[in-house]
Amino acid sequence: MRQNIDSGGQWEDSHGYSRAVRVGSMVWVAGTIAGPAALEEGPEGQTADALARIERALEEAGASLHHVVRTVVYVVDIEETPAISRAHRRAFGGIRPVSTLVEVSALADPRAVVEIQADAVIA
Repeated sequence: MRQNIDSGGQWEDSHGYSRAVRVGSMVWVAGTIAGPAALEEGPEGQTADALARIERALEEAGASLHHVVRTVVYVVDIEETPAISRAHRRAFGGIRPVSTLVEVSALADPRAVVEIQADAVIA
């Protein structure tokens, strides 16, 4: 059985995707940037907001951050890694999922400096 989770984000309808999808015990959360208000914050604030949005999607799917087994973090400036890592560590320091960090040339919103996707397994 498939459960699609939508957050009402501006690109979900226009691009044709869901914020998260649960199938069985697996939950995949799409790349997530900070919400509009948090896009005015720096890298650490944007990361914290994106992770909070991911957490809400996971909760709607019946999961939590503790179920996350992998994150992929896209950054537009690799030099911002320490600030981004602080927020990631606050969310996942005790969970320690595998994580990949990749520098990209741009994200969908030019104000965004970080985008995060997450995969979870509900055990």
